[in-house]
Amino acid sequence: MKKLFGGINFTWKKLIIFAIIAGTYTAIMAMLPITKDTSFRDIAIMFEWWILFGIIIISNSKSPLDSALKCFVFFLISQPLVYLIQVPFSSMGWGLFGYYRYWFYWTLATLPMGYIGYYIKKKNWLSVLILSPMIVALVFFGLGYINRAINSFPHHILSGIACFLIIVVVVLCLFNDKKHRLVSLGIALVALITVIVLRGGIGGSKYETYRNIDNYGITLVGKLEVVNFTAQNNEGDVKVVDTDRDIHTLLISGWDDGKYSFTIEDEEKNQYDFEYYFDKEEKTFILNLKN
Repeated sequence: MKKLFGGINFTWKKLIIFAIIAGTYTAIMAMLPITKDTSFRDIAIMFEWWILFGIIIISNSKSPLDSALKCFVFFLISQPLVYLIQVPFSSMGWGLFGYYRYWFYWTLATLPMGYIGYYIKKKNWLSVLILSPMIVALVFFGLGYINRAINSFPHHILSGIACFLIIVVVVLCLFNDKKHRLVSLGIALVALITVIVLRGGIGGSKYETYRNIDNYGITLVGKLEVVNFTAQNNEGDVKVVDTDRDIHTLLISGWDDGKYSFTIEDEEKNQYDFEYYFDKEEKTFILNLKN
């Protein structure tokens, strides 16, 4: 296992093959109906496995520049491939690439992150500091999955377990000094306790509601399409369920600890951006028009 984190001769050829395999697998998981709302589709939505892939690439790079470029090329190949493979099978066609914009920003971010991340190979206190944001992110994702599993067992339980296993495996394989291991795992524990306290415990609740969006002062023409849906921390969904001359109704779902955004496009290509979340204090669903 430790060989994954510094013992591989990660040539450019191997990197490209790795990117193609990762992108293809993710696309398949995103298309198969049986994977909907399961841990197997989470790789197409969230970051935990991509964080692990990035750490593996960084750990086997030869210099900060090599690390930055390899991370960037890996994501530049794998992420567009996820959408490219789905295009022939999607009713959205090439419009599916509207979702790629979100991942493209992260792809650009891999250049500085890969450069700085290279120094985790030093296996010192700087390495612990650099790894800390990734550990905190994995704790956040893992707890989110466990919350969903509690409310809809066993959905996403494997992803929740995987997030915490990734933390343990990376820390134990990357560091040799016990002090670095203990502090890194301690950061994970502190992050876990902090998130649980701030969220008021473990276990969120899922909600589902209908909304007529003609009441938001916008003019919609013909049939609608939902594009550019983004879930900032928890999985949700927006579907057009009723469209006629005067009524445009959406079925909106999410988790009460999540925040979401999406864009509606009508037949004349007019687009309107919305965001929604659940206000726990007021116990009210909030849907806002952003533009």
